[in-house]
Amino acid sequence: MTHINRNECVQNLRLICALPFFSSSSHKDGTREIAPLVKKKGKVFSNTTPCFTMGDRVHLPAVARTLLPVALGILTLLPHSLLGTPAEEEHVRNSALLQRAKRSWVWNQFFVLEEYTGLEPLYIGKLHSDMDKGDGSIKYILTGEGAGTTFTIDDSTGDIHAIQRLDREVKAQYILRAQARNRLTDRPLEPESEFIVKIQDINDNEPRFLDGPYQATVPEMSKIGTSVIQLTATDADDPTYGNSARVVYSILEGQPYFSVDAKTGVVRVSLADMDRETRENYTVVIQAKDMGGQLGGLAGTTTINITLSDINDNPPMFDQRLYQMSIPESAPVGSVVGRIWAKDRDIGVNAEMKYSIIDGDGRDTFDISTDPTNLFGIITVKKPLNFENKPSYTLKVEGANTHLDPAFRHRGPFKDVTIVHVSIEDVDEPPQFDLPAYYVELPEDAEIGTMVKTVSARDPDAANNTVRYSIDRSSDPDKYFYIEITSGSLMTVRSLDREEVGWHNITILAMEMNNPTQIASVSVAVRVLDVNDNPPSLMHYLEAYVCENAKAGQVQIHQFTVTAVDPDEPLGGQHFYYSLAPEAVNNPNFTLKDNQDNTAWILTRRGGWSQQDQTVFYLPIFISDGEQPVQSSTSTLTIRVCSCDQEGNVMSCNAEAYSLPASLSRGALIAILACIFVLLVMILLMLSLRTHRKKPYLCDEEENVHENIVRYDDEGGGEEDTEAFDIAAMWNPREAHHHLGKMRQDMLPEIESLSRYVPQACVMGGGSGDSNVHGYVLAKLLEADMDPCAPPYDSLQTYAYEGEGSVAESLSSLQSGTSNTDHEYDYLNDWGPRFKKLAEMYGVLETNSPPLW
Repeated sequence: MTHINRNECVQNLRLICALPFFSSSSHKDGTREIAPLVKKKGKVFSNTTPCFTMGDRVHLPAVARTLLPVALGILTLLPHSLLGTPAEEEHVRNSALLQRAKRSWVWNQFFVLEEYTGLEPLYIGKLHSDMDKGDGSIKYILTGEGAGTTFTIDDSTGDIHAIQRLDREVKAQYILRAQARNRLTDRPLEPESEFIVKIQDINDNEPRFLDGPYQATVPEMSKIGTSVIQLTATDADDPTYGNSARVVYSILEGQPYFSVDAKTGVVRVSLADMDRETRENYTVVIQAKDMGGQLGGLAGTTTINITLSDINDNPPMFDQRLYQMSIPESAPVGSVVGRIWAKDRDIGVNAEMKYSIIDGDGRDTFDISTDPTNLFGIITVKKPLNFENKPSYTLKVEGANTHLDPAFRHRGPFKDVTIVHVSIEDVDEPPQFDLPAYYVELPEDAEIGTMVKTVSARDPDAANNTVRYSIDRSSDPDKYFYIEITSGSLMTVRSLDREEVGWHNITILAMEMNNPTQIASVSVAVRVLDVNDNPPSLMHYLEAYVCENAKAGQVQIHQFTVTAVDPDEPLGGQHFYYSLAPEAVNNPNFTLKDNQDNTAWILTRRGGWSQQDQTVFYLPIFISDGEQPVQSSTSTLTIRVCSCDQEGNVMSCNAEAYSLPASLSRGALIAILACIFVLLVMILLMLSLRTHRKKPYLCDEEENVHENIVRYDDEGGGEEDTEAFDIAAMWNPREAHHHLGKMRQDMLPEIESLSRYVPQACVMGGGSGDSNVHGYVLAKLLEADMDPCAPPYDSLQTYAYEGEGSVAESLSSLQSGTSNTDHEYDYLNDWGPRFKKLAEMYGVLETNSPPLW
């Protein structure tokens, strides 16, 4: 038996009583009652020492009234022999310390309800140390999850409170650590211990459908009990505690068409033979309620949009039993006549149709196909139509579903039949040729007017109008052919040449006489056959050579071969015959050998060739072909005498130049020629510079040889006449008034004449003519000085005497420089419209504008 100190046992029991624990019991209304419980973890030390094992739960009032006084009384009455001496007690205490550490804390889990709504902080429990004497020397410290923010502790009493609302769905438990420290020294009095605060659940969350609203489909005509969709609602409450998370499903809207399984949430069909064509969409509302569906439970709802999918349960049906259609006879093959539709109440692939012509006299003339939507039947022309042959057709058309449902074949047959009547409309058609195209062969030597071919076309209409023929000139721009307008006979009007044009593709037009808009065309291909009408000739310009050391009978150097070409193309191929022209048969220098393979060789008849004797020989060659009529020609071959080396390679075909004197080398000759060239270049350069040298302005009277005086109405007195005008006015206009005695009396200018380069400005006010001329001349001199391209002299053109019949008399300004009086030009307005421009120049028109110059 193990002995323990009575005081230690008392202290342990005191700590046990101080620790609060809780248990809960549920009521029918969903509320729970919390009762404090005591847990003690310990060890049985003797039969007379009542201790509680871990996990025992008793009510705190019963322990306080019963066990605690009994335990204290037994410990007081025990003798010291049983308890041991102090030494023994010390020995036992030391033995206990060696075996395990002394525990002054007894821990377990704390339980607290979530969603506390009271005004005061929620009391959680109390921490107490056996070292706490109640004098405030011990400070309790709380750390861990939520310490200081969610949970607080009274550091003096150890009371723990929750200061925030707790939500189990956010956090189900908190792990905290507690420690007792000396308040003065802050030294730990006990090791840090860990405990857990668990949040107990209440029913505060309703079931939720996380994926709603839902979309579902189910085939129409489904049987009762066919599964549509399964719904699952989630409840955030604790599924392991009570009925807070036990969900029950029910249907609020959608009956009697659908139902829902209360436990699994599977939605099923509850009404048979629901027809999509009658109603396609349904809305079903499902409710999920916790607490097993009991009163007071929380509920959530969701919506299901259920669509009935189509099945092929309806046969097709034509909306007409007889269709009337028409098409003109000129419609080409493939033209659309019309379309028909066998309506089907089903949709999608269940409404797709296939059409066919099963009977009628138009089965071979018309065809039917399904449009891209696979709903309509398209009737098209299969063969050309002719109103005159057959004006109408009848078709029996069948339309059938392409996708059948075996489960509903008893509702068939899934096809229908209708009649289509097609009328052919008569139209005025263009003429038709008896052949789609014509082919003709014609020899190139055919005479002009030869008939090539006769084409024939007729009007297919019942009126059978007369047809006229013509040639499309774009197909025969050179006008080789002509066609007779009424008979359609095609004839030649020009000579044909196969070597120029081997084929003629002619377009013949046929037009109705009564309706010129109806035109048909046909192609006539004329092949020009070859006739031997071209003589052969040498293939190209040939020039041969013979070496000076060539011997008689040798083939021309480098195997020179004569070949010919003939633009004709005989059927048996080309055959050429070569010989020397009659005038060259007996020449002493060359002869010709026909190789009988359309080639020939040139041979020499002698040796001893020399460029000094003769450098060029001309040899006429006669060429003929083997076709009838035989064609021949004569071509001339040029043969040069050349100097060759020992191997026969040409060195020179020109006569040798005379040798240069030994005393003058080639380099010296080149140097002499270069010097002569440089000298010529220098002479030309000097002449060019001298020609373009600019002369100075004329300043002396002796140098005034380039003055150009233009006179009108006065022949002058020749070179001796110096009285025409005073040239000094050009040198110095200020001194012009000193030479008044030299003025001619037949020229009395009254108006100043300015150069055509002077702007047309209005001259208002005074100003002498002398100053005007002076300023003008100075401006022109400055312009000439600044212009490097100006001529080296001044040219003054004057208009002197206008004649006696002119109201303006003389317009010359040469004498204006001698007058210091101001001129009045108002009289210019009286001279008429011809002098209006002059009046504008001198500012005599009435105007309010300010002067421009």
